[in-house]
Amino acid sequence: MRFGMFVPQGWRHDLVGIDPAEHWQTMRGIAQWADAGPWDTIWVYDHFHTVPVASATEATHEAWSLMSAYAATTSRVRLGQMCTCMSYRNPAYLAKVAATVDVISGGRVEMGIGGGWYEQEWRAYGYGFPPVAERLARLREGVEIMHQAWTTGTATLEGEHYRVDGAIVRPLPLQDGGIPMWVAGGGEKVTLRIAAKYARYTNFTGSLEEFAHKRDVLERHCRALGTDFDAITLSSNFNTVIGTDAADVARRLDAIEARVAPYLGPEKTAHYIADFHSPNAAVGTPEQVVAKLAERRELGLDYVISYFPEAAYDRSGLELWASEVIPALR
Repeated sequence: MRFGMFVPQGWRHDLVGIDPAEHWQTMRGIAQWADAGPWDTIWVYDHFHTVPVASATEATHEAWSLMSAYAATTSRVRLGQMCTCMSYRNPAYLAKVAATVDVISGGRVEMGIGGGWYEQEWRAYGYGFPPVAERLARLREGVEIMHQAWTTGTATLEGEHYRVDGAIVRPLPLQDGGIPMWVAGGGEKVTLRIAAKYARYTNFTGSLEEFAHKRDVLERHCRALGTDFDAITLSSNFNTVIGTDAADVARRLDAIEARVAPYLGPEKTAHYIADFHSPNAAVGTPEQVVAKLAERRELGLDYVISYFPEAAYDRSGLELWASEVIPALR
């Protein structure tokens, strides 16, 4: 197994109480700590407004600005977004941005890409909010543009949603074959088919049964398209709280709840905390978490990406994960 971790950027109220002037120092310190440790990747979210409630006062730092900054301030760990929203940027422009960041990083960028979902944010920024079918059609066209750009240095497409004519993307990414594509989402008819055609990685979650089902759907798409299912790495994200024992886990959850409650209110706080009791959570002692992830590994999960809500305030959970969970599963 390989392992990634999200660096807090404010989106999930994970920098509250920290002076915005100190945010970059906090984020950079965590990224550099991960760079010196056993992590394979660090990740950011591509969002503009906080969640589960859009706050007019709390910061959410922009994903590709952070990608460039981490490219320049780390040296080993790979850099990803989970996931870039295709419609937030013209895909030829995005291909150019990502190629530049890849050069800055020495060839360490991953491209996480998806159709997008956060309606309030879309409308606030003037993007409208087209139906799912259109968002996925944009994803399909955009991925084709990026694939052309990174493999040939130019892109041309007369699509329904995007039209580019000889867009030059130089320098090329440093990585052979272009920046690895992560197609995020578990939509069975469109998203997983796009993944089967273009992706080196997928990212979807759910119960054990749901994960296995989507894996099988992806494999069927690969057979239909003549692509190699075994060449695609399956990844999942996990909301993570880890402690030395049950009492330590409970203490950490209580501290997280107390930290966000003044900003979210009772109902949204309950919703926030519920995410740490879902199938997409890795909450417990090292032994419990290792057992849960080992079950997923039996179903084909190869890459675990963890979100630690404590990261900006207390690294002890990250350190416990790095010292006990990663060695047990790697």
